[in-house]
Amino acid sequence: MEQKIRTIIFGGSFDPIHVGHTALAAEALRQNLADEVWFMVSPLNPHKQGQQLTPEEQRLEMVQLAIEDEPRFKASDFEFTLPRPSYTLHTLQALEAAYPEREFLLLIGADNWEKFDRWYRGDLILECYPIIVYPRGNEQQPLLPQGVKWLASELYDISSTQIRELVASGADIQGSVSQKVSEYINKNRLYK
Repeated sequence: MEQKIRTIIFGGSFDPIHVGHTALAAEALRQNLADEVWFMVSPLNPHKQGQQLTPEEQRLEMVQLAIEDEPRFKASDFEFTLPRPSYTLHTLQALEAAYPEREFLLLIGADNWEKFDRWYRGDLILECYPIIVYPRGNEQQPLLPQGVKWLASELYDISSTQIRELVASGADIQGSVSQKVSEYINKNRLYK
């Protein structure tokens, strides 16, 4: 039987994508946890309903700009065609049906892992898909069940919220996002 392509799904609003996101994905590949990382731009996160998001096409473009030099990264708009809000389980099941040659893994932050029991059918996700958890704060590696790995990586003290606030206040975001994403934000007057 042919080896499946191990593909990490790294879902998020990516409003905007920042250097912490790409560094985590690179670290997961460096540790050989997968063959590729797909940045799944979420049109509507069920946990962030009511939050004003930049249009999904612009968020997707920023992801494409941020990762264009890394051949093992892919910007994915797969969820754009799925019913909303996009539940991770439905996304993973639809991906599995569309790409039978791939094995899908899920990359989430420790903050989301703490709330995983509140995810729609988190039990089924846990049963059917490997999960990789990355640190979000100073938390120690939690006790993890079978099928869940801890991504030992450095902490990236950066968030999309902080970047939006910096842009709104006229502060410099150099070093927080890629040069091309920074230019895109300026050109399109995002977060002003």
